[in-house]
Amino acid sequence: MKKYVITLVVAVFAITLNAQIDRGKQPEPGPAPKINLADPNTFEMNNGLKVMVVENNKLPRVRIDLTLDNPPVLEGENAGVSSLMASMLGNGSTNIPKDEFNEEVDFLGATISFGAASASASSLSKYFPKILGLMADAAINPNFTEEEFEKEKAKLLTGLKAQEKDVSAIASRVQLALGYGKNNPYGEFITEETVNNVALTDVLQFYRKNFVPANAYLIIVGDVEFDTVKELVTEAFTPWTRAVPPTFQYGKPQDAQYTQINFVDVPNAVQSEVSVQNLIELKMKDEDYLPALIANQILGGGEGRLFLNLREDKGYTYGSYSSIRNDKYAPVRFNAFAQVRNQVTDSSVVEILKEIDRIRKEPVSEKELANTKAKYSGRFVMALEKPETVANYALNIEKEGLPKDFYKTYLERIDAITIDQVQQASQKYFSTDNARVVVVGKGSEVLENLEKVTFNDKTVPVLFYDKYANKTEKPNYNVVVPEGTTATTVLEKYIEAIGGRGVLESVESYAMIAEAEMQGMKLELEMKKTSKAQFMQDMKVMGNSMSKQVIDGDKGYSMIQGQRKELTEEEITKVKEESVPFPELNYLAAGGVSLEGITPVGDKKAYKLKITEKKTAFYDVETGLKIQEVNEEEMQGQQVQQTLQLDDYREVSGVKFPFKLSQTVGPQNFEFIVKEIKVNEGVTPADFE
Repeated sequence: MKKYVITLVVAVFAITLNAQIDRGKQPEPGPAPKINLADPNTFEMNNGLKVMVVENNKLPRVRIDLTLDNPPVLEGENAGVSSLMASMLGNGSTNIPKDEFNEEVDFLGATISFGAASASASSLSKYFPKILGLMADAAINPNFTEEEFEKEKAKLLTGLKAQEKDVSAIASRVQLALGYGKNNPYGEFITEETVNNVALTDVLQFYRKNFVPANAYLIIVGDVEFDTVKELVTEAFTPWTRAVPPTFQYGKPQDAQYTQINFVDVPNAVQSEVSVQNLIELKMKDEDYLPALIANQILGGGEGRLFLNLREDKGYTYGSYSSIRNDKYAPVRFNAFAQVRNQVTDSSVVEILKEIDRIRKEPVSEKELANTKAKYSGRFVMALEKPETVANYALNIEKEGLPKDFYKTYLERIDAITIDQVQQASQKYFSTDNARVVVVGKGSEVLENLEKVTFNDKTVPVLFYDKYANKTEKPNYNVVVPEGTTATTVLEKYIEAIGGRGVLESVESYAMIAEAEMQGMKLELEMKKTSKAQFMQDMKVMGNSMSKQVIDGDKGYSMIQGQRKELTEEEITKVKEESVPFPELNYLAAGGVSLEGITPVGDKKAYKLKITEKKTAFYDVETGLKIQEVNEEEMQGQQVQQTLQLDDYREVSGVKFPFKLSQTVGPQNFEFIVKEIKVNEGVTPADFE
């Protein structure tokens, strides 16, 4: 049985009895540890499938990974066909119905999953023969039925619909499309139209052409014996027909001709997505591959220069990072990025460009380089604790054409990287001369200052694109408010739209229950209000109260995870302003609300009303309904915007209530769906005790 060990070579010094240690001098670092990695056992099948086996009997478990190292494919008018194929793989096989297949996997306490060019499984080692057989059967004899196809197609279309207003999804799509071009496999994207173009026959054809063994690697790690694995794999995968996937030639994507800002207006954005990017050619076998990784880590690693500047020093964001990629098939992107507050979008662009420029022009410090090397070395050594790491390293050596000792000498080569090499890699792979700065955000709030951005004494031009990376005109935000429209008329229209003053004034109380999901956990929001300055809001996670706030007249308290705190007079006053069933009635009575114009909110135009210094509300120009509220709060010394979007109004007891509430706080977004609203019932004095 082969094993791998880490051998640390330690320098030994001769010392005399009279020798003394100079404790005032920092010890010189020793030589980099040498890594002794045993090669995995391998064999190749007649159909081209390459198999790697790493025996490790520490735990009675086994993991199986199938990787198809195919060239990229342009799906074009059928973009989405690979996603549909991936979602249908693993739904049983032509030999085992879906339900029986899933029941068998569950019974064995195992997992099996598929991607468009991959599959994986894990189980106890005693079930390895069964799980290997199930995975091979599902991969070689997929159960592609019309019924499953229609189900997965509907899911994909629903997901695309949900992403229509998702700023991060829009940003990712546009960054890739502008970087590579939409006619490149890495730049194309899925749309409702392309998904609807796909038929089941297209999925079958794509599978037959691309899910083939010619470039496939099967990695098995765990408590197994090589001879047994070879016998089982040969039996399970021999039916996989030998075939070679098609290879296509694509035009080489080009960087921007000059540094420019590509702006996408998303009116519902509560913060801006900023990415400074350029194309590079980097492969793992390149001599400067490791210096490039070190340079990127210093610039935009976990606590790199971008993080220290934009978060720690400026407080613009929760984090700013950079990413460098490698690909043997095509150019890849380097990008530095951050999600930032609207007010500092322009400043963030400048600071990211400055940091990229600085690492190109100024040598990094000895301390930065030493710390980064230590982090890389530590992560490398820690990764070796996982048996599958050895197999993945062996896979990289095969796929990327690396020297056989690439990982055995990894730490030595990391340790040998010099300041000059880091600077040379920075100059080669990071650009501020032809950088494409992609900004996705709320134009009405960020564009005026963004068009004033200068860098290295030059104005950075702004070009405009839509959400699908099509060139477009500059948005026009100078919408004239109709004559006679005031804050009062906007509030009156809203009150009339949701039921009318008479109906609203007859509402003495209402109770609401809404639900959302967060990382697979169910959130439940319960809210009760009365016309007697009584308010209760209880947020529950998986049925347990995590945050509760109660107001009853001039007294109140908050409770977080069981810890109760009495509210101050100032806090009670603030909550009471919103505790009434319909605050707009109070706004009309008290006055002081100002109309600040018309602005886009999503795909609608809305009147913008300044309610207080820190609160703004937006009312649909056409329907009069309130569609958004924005509050500014101070959290941990920073000003944070909280945005509430209101949608899907429905009538309950003569009053229209929003049944969809999307709450955004910083990078977090929660979408609550209202399950129940009761008017003038379901509320008792005990709710406010």
